[in-house]
Amino acid sequence: MISSRLWQDLPWPAFRALPRNTIALLPVASTEQHGPHLPQSVDTVIGEGVVQATLTRLPADLPLLVLPTVKVALAAEHLRYPGSLTLSAETLLALVNDIGASVARAGIDRLVIINSHGGNIPVLETAAFRIRLAHRILVLNTAWPRHGRPAALHDPVEAAFGIHAGRDETALMLALSPASVRMESARDFTSRLMALPPALRAMPPGWQAQDLHPAGAVGNAAAATPAMGQALLDHAATRLAELFTQLAAFDVAAWLREDEA
Repeated sequence: MISSRLWQDLPWPAFRALPRNTIALLPVASTEQHGPHLPQSVDTVIGEGVVQATLTRLPADLPLLVLPTVKVALAAEHLRYPGSLTLSAETLLALVNDIGASVARAGIDRLVIINSHGGNIPVLETAAFRIRLAHRILVLNTAWPRHGRPAALHDPVEAAFGIHAGRDETALMLALSPASVRMESARDFTSRLMALPPALRAMPPGWQAQDLHPAGAVGNAAAATPAMGQALLDHAATRLAELFTQLAAFDVAAWLREDEA
């Protein structure tokens, strides 16, 4: 059994003794504005909160190591608002590629990137392909919203348009960091995407946060409650624990075979 699930806690000899099916988990977040009611730390707090809740649901002998969170990533769509930090796409890609190379050098052949900021998605998908090509390891991209929501919280409008500092992110922050939430400033931030003609809505243009709402948030933040946040957290953690359990049992060597056709 690994003595700690935190990558940085292990001495170097421990990496030589890791089980063959060890999973490396890389949280990638962002430091950016989240409307007038939430702090810049939302993506980091939620990302790390989901990871911690997931760890409590894993078997004690499942070998998984959590890498340090990438807290500044690609947030160029939020630069209109003071406080937002961003890397260029090229810098983020190089950073994740280099981390992937280090994971491979440690002898680990399963890397999961768990992302908590939508703006990172294109770069992280490219990174997964590049790391696989260069280092012959399995790389998966995931994020807590990709695992759905509890049936009681199903809301197609909020799911489609409440994509930033809306009901769900506000609820998760109420569950994870209630002192940082200013509910007196929360309201229903209706996305301007909803007013687009159907054909444009189906393939929305490149946007900046202020294009969707001048407050820099979209979604019904006023509807959020701590109970909603806890339900979202429990649902995501349960689904992610299932993913990691299946990945630990997966025959990665067979998947990565490079036999000629």
